[in-house]
Amino acid sequence: MKITELPAKPKERQITRVAAYARVSSDKDAAFHSLEAQTEYYEQYVVTHPGWQLVGIYSDNGISGTIINRPEFQRMLQDCRDGKIDLVVTKSVTRFARNTVILLETIRELKRLGVDVYFEKEDMHSISPDGELLVTLLAMYAEEEARSASENQRWRIVKRFENGEPWVGKMLGYRLENCQLVVVPEEAEVVRQIFSDYLSGLGQANIAKKLKLQGISPASGNTWSRTSIRAILMNEKYTGSMILQKTYRKDFRSKITLNNHGERRKYYVEHSHEAIIDQETFDLVQAEMARRAARHNHTPRTAQSEPHLFCGILQCGLCGHRYKHYRTNAKKYDKSVWVCPSYYSMGKDICPAQKIPEDILIEKTMEVLGIASLNREILLEQVRQIIVPEHNRLRYILRDGTVVDTQWQHRSRSESWTDEMKESARQRTLARNKKEEK
Repeated sequence: MKITELPAKPKERQITRVAAYARVSSDKDAAFHSLEAQTEYYEQYVVTHPGWQLVGIYSDNGISGTIINRPEFQRMLQDCRDGKIDLVVTKSVTRFARNTVILLETIRELKRLGVDVYFEKEDMHSISPDGELLVTLLAMYAEEEARSASENQRWRIVKRFENGEPWVGKMLGYRLENCQLVVVPEEAEVVRQIFSDYLSGLGQANIAKKLKLQGISPASGNTWSRTSIRAILMNEKYTGSMILQKTYRKDFRSKITLNNHGERRKYYVEHSHEAIIDQETFDLVQAEMARRAARHNHTPRTAQSEPHLFCGILQCGLCGHRYKHYRTNAKKYDKSVWVCPSYYSMGKDICPAQKIPEDILIEKTMEVLGIASLNREILLEQVRQIIVPEHNRLRYILRDGTVVDTQWQHRSRSESWTDEMKESARQRTLARNKKEEK
């Protein structure tokens, strides 16, 4: 028997594809953690590790670590799922996430994908034997720290309310200076125009359209809409007095803002700042809004009423508004469509978005999700958002971070007509023929 030794092949050096994740939570942080500074730092950091290759830097600015819906964070996770990343480097556990559940779910998913996360400050790898235990303990500490910061912030806000000091962001017509609302003259004229136009008979949508055509931008930086006009018309601060704590945060994790219907104390501060609209004009506008609502039988949605299937999910990629549900010829054909409210109320000059038949939307959604039936519970469970970027295109952003683009086409008239529609057309043709025979 002859035994020949076969030498082992030298192991080839594998390239580790590295991604860096950073989260900048404030303008102060941004000054020291700009994208350029981060890029330079991580490029030098990767160079010191032979076999590492920098794939990219993912940076979320001004977004809390207690939520998972961070654009760059989700993009990084998707790249991990697509097999583009082997290692994620981040400054610390608190930069990665401040929510224990989000942190553990993310770490475990990445571990299943074979992706390691290295926390520089703690000098710790998530994929190590003790990594998950240590990460859990640090995440619990980070979450408690976030809870404490949230409670301190709420206490400061309430103290300001008790002192009659406003807590507002950008507001058309005013700027906050030294805890006081100060009038901005050119913006105040826009506010007066809005109130005057409404009392002269213009509707909220037409006022929004007029402002867009005038090239006037809202203080928030978003676009004008019926909702933004309504908010101005109902804002008592323009009279020189204010009601404080009209809204509140549900909790520090979700960051959801709720209307205050008595769950928290409110504070009424009379003659707190210079008025833009006199009280009489403001009262006339409120009465006119009530009159128009009664004329059109506008009733608020009850707590028991169910939202339509795609309500709050379908977004126009051209103007940013959420699509709304409408019925065309409801009495005859009961056909449901989804329409961008900017197009519906202000025309294609403001937004050239197209209508999307609900049956096609349902069909495409089931096709993307690979399911045979669809209801709102399934939709909310699997889909975060559906964007309409342009005509005949839909972009699905799923809960797991996956993005799916698909196309759709209007059906031919013969395919889209129901039996009732065909019978109605037949009867009209018969009636027309009889008339011509006479």
